[in-house]
Amino acid sequence: MTRDGFVARSVQRLVDGAEKLNLKHSAVGNPPVFETDDFPWAREVEAEWKAIRAELDNVLVRKGELPAFHEISSEVRSISSDQNWKTFFLCGYGIKSEEAIRQCPETWRILQKIPGLKSAMFSIFEPGKHLPPHRGPYNGVLRFHLGLLVPDEPDKIGIRVSDRTCHWEEGKALIFDDAYEHEAWNHSDKVRVVLFVDFEKPLKQPAKTTNKAVLNMAVFTPFIREGYKAHKAWEKLFYGEGTKHR
Repeated sequence: MTRDGFVARSVQRLVDGAEKLNLKHSAVGNPPVFETDDFPWAREVEAEWKAIRAELDNVLVRKGELPAFHEISSEVRSISSDQNWKTFFLCGYGIKSEEAIRQCPETWRILQKIPGLKSAMFSIFEPGKHLPPHRGPYNGVLRFHLGLLVPDEPDKIGIRVSDRTCHWEEGKALIFDDAYEHEAWNHSDKVRVVLFVDFEKPLKQPAKTTNKAVLNMAVFTPFIREGYKAHKAWEKLFYGEGTKHR
């Protein structure tokens, strides 16, 4: 076995062990979809959704210049390789876009209400977009969606998580575990946008400490490093050469 192969298998064993701990020591249970009131901060974020929407509207003025998600995050290519899932990235696993934060200061302020924030972006589904069934790579985070621009066509727009089908609403939170199989669609003729956040799953010890260690390693993985480089290159085109990442 090569050194890289040994490292990869060792990391996978660590992740597999952490996932078992996370299921056993969850402080909020392990349902596919959570009640919003299980997370008191979620109502605080909902209450300020119009401030986030106002900043999104400014971003969408240049929607045609935003990157497709797979152009930034290579692991997404297995489920999306067209131009119909766009993203506006704010932060992810230790990396922040200072330019995006400068452009969306209220959104960034409101995001600080979320304990264990790991990543945040605007997730933009163009008309006709359908993400096929898939699951996230690790169950140590939960996903928070805040509806920002959602056509009122629930028969055409939604997300299935395990056996639950849910529908986004403007100003409303949806919190789910993306480690369950899920798929999402926008079969309308209008754009759908949510604030897309991953945050640390609330855990009891010893899972809490192990989970933090696994999540802190993410910034060193090839996926995150490659995504950082791809996003930095895109930002130079979008904002100009004086772009800052940290």
